[in-house]
Amino acid sequence: MKTHVRSGAALLLGLIAVFALGGCASSPESRIKKEQAAFEAMPVEEQAKIKAGEVAVGFTPLQVTLARGKPDRMGKRTSASGQEEVWTYERRPSGLSVGLGVGGGSGGLGGGVGVSSGGRAPEVELRVIFTGGVVSAVEDFRR
Repeated sequence: MKTHVRSGAALLLGLIAVFALGGCASSPESRIKKEQAAFEAMPVEEQAKIKAGEVAVGFTPLQVTLARGKPDRMGKRTSASGQEEVWTYERRPSGLSVGLGVGGGSGGLGGGVGVSSGGRAPEVELRVIFTGGVVSAVEDFRR
């Protein structure tokens, strides 16, 4: 009986660790290391913004990627300025839930563990608009 409870607890902890680690995103520092030479060639003011995860008008796609990572969605739009590329970054609200159940009957003791990580729709956090290959506008929805 104790073996089943211990193995269930171990399974639960393992699943929680997988979901927690799976949600970790890369940081500006880890992305900069991959593009160190290009980053060092940028002006100091731009380097500081990238390290802080900020995006500014005039940034190139590489600078935005270093600051924020790959976008969740990419699209195109047409405006008076012409064809524009739109990168959208989303926030995924936490929806992790864990359930643990134990039951008994005439045949012995049984239990189960359930973990869910879905259910909540993503929210737009940031939209970056590129015109002519550089950022022309930033829409920030963070609170």
